[in-house]
Amino acid sequence: MILVTLGTNDKVFTRLLDAVEKCIADGVIRDRVVVQAGYTAYTSTDMEIFDYLDTDQFAQLIKEADLIITHGGAGSIMTGLREGRKVLGCARLAKYGEHVNDHQVQLLEAFDKRGCILYVRDLDQLGEYIKKAETFVPAPYTSNTNNMIRLLNDWIAENVSEK
Repeated sequence: MILVTLGTNDKVFTRLLDAVEKCIADGVIRDRVVVQAGYTAYTSTDMEIFDYLDTDQFAQLIKEADLIITHGGAGSIMTGLREGRKVLGCARLAKYGEHVNDHQVQLLEAFDKRGCILYVRDLDQLGEYIKKAETFVPAPYTSNTNNMIRLLNDWIAENVSEK
């Protein structure tokens, strides 16, 4: 199963769903496709589309997914990586009105450079990235959260006195 998630941004990302639909029509995608579309209104006879999924449903779909195709949102990417899933990341771009700026490009480039995901730079080539994903072995993602908490606790202990 392929999970496509567009996050909860209030801007549409029709370009990504059009690219997925084309991959289905071209026979590149033969699997079940489930879409969490957010604010992107889209109809398809080839994809199961939901505006939003509750946390438990979304978590279950992440666990079931063989591949996650996502917008460049940090939460969506890291959720997939924490579950050890293969992730294709696609940036919402300002020039199409999909976001206010192109910060998703920078985020996707950073994850791609670490080998954690495949950054789809051109949605016209989504099918090629899907084929690449078949043999792609993502680098393990390790969170730095516990280290940041320790650093903050140490700083507080050293610099904040009780009065």
